[in-house]
Amino acid sequence: MKAVFYRSFGDADVLEVGELPEPTVGPDSVLIRVRAASVNPVDWKGREGHLAPILDAVFPVVPGWDVAGVVERTGLGVTEFSPGDEVIGYVREDYLSRGSFAELTAAPVRALAHKPTTLSWAQAAGLPLAGLAAYQALVRTLDVRAGETVLVHGAAGGVGSLAVQIAVGLGARVLGTAGEHNHDFVRFLGGEPVAYRKGLTESVAALAPEGVDVILDAVGRRTLRTLGPLLATGGRLASVVDPNVRSVGGSYVFARPDSADLAELARLAGKGRLVVEVSEVFPLEKAADAHRLSQAGHTRGKIVVTLD
Repeated sequence: MKAVFYRSFGDADVLEVGELPEPTVGPDSVLIRVRAASVNPVDWKGREGHLAPILDAVFPVVPGWDVAGVVERTGLGVTEFSPGDEVIGYVREDYLSRGSFAELTAAPVRALAHKPTTLSWAQAAGLPLAGLAAYQALVRTLDVRAGETVLVHGAAGGVGSLAVQIAVGLGARVLGTAGEHNHDFVRFLGGEPVAYRKGLTESVAALAPEGVDVILDAVGRRTLRTLGPLLATGGRLASVVDPNVRSVGGSYVFARPDSADLAELARLAGKGRLVVEVSEVFPLEKAADAHRLSQAGHTRGKIVVTLD
């Protein structure tokens, strides 16, 4: 099968396009013919070796944890899916090796859900990881409730744009930080835009003088200590990008494959209550360019690689 892979850690230049053996399909897994796979920051972080302390790499590594495609074959114990089913998945394993930047990928049923018919292949591929990170942070960890005020830091990105919509759907008032060029996009999602860097504290204070009830950070880096003082008394903070959030009393959320959570996201998207913004689409052969664009940052929504 044709695949994108790397034989050693490094920059985007280590990515190759070539032939690899078809993946083995376990008893609880299915073989998926990939139609699209989205790029996430974790892909290039893994490629550069930053995940080595927590995930072994079995070279050659095929990147990609998001997938949208068609079931080609099912494992011996699979009853949930049949050949021909259109599916989406967050196909992370506990090591780096078999990803979705390939014509075929194998995935356990616990990582899959049926694809919403209303989404294109590119949109469907952009939903799993980012959607699960946002959903599990807001619903499972932060327990956002109707009437609360939620600040989404990085509201125009892949996780942030979905988080704004999920929080709005939960009945919260949502403030979203974004560059000024993305303020109309935040409004379209149902949020109230806030200056991304300059004047962040003042802007939030003007909109929520008593502080916000919940903050979801999708930016990380040096912003965590800026966010803490924006919380109201008893407020909750979580980050989907920076484990150091624990040092300021927050929770770190690393998205887990969960078929029930993914099915709920698919249901919401199917009903038009979640819009997946796709900013750029690349063919598989241009996966290195997709990685470079993701690594540059400041992308609205998702970057997707498609296969014919």
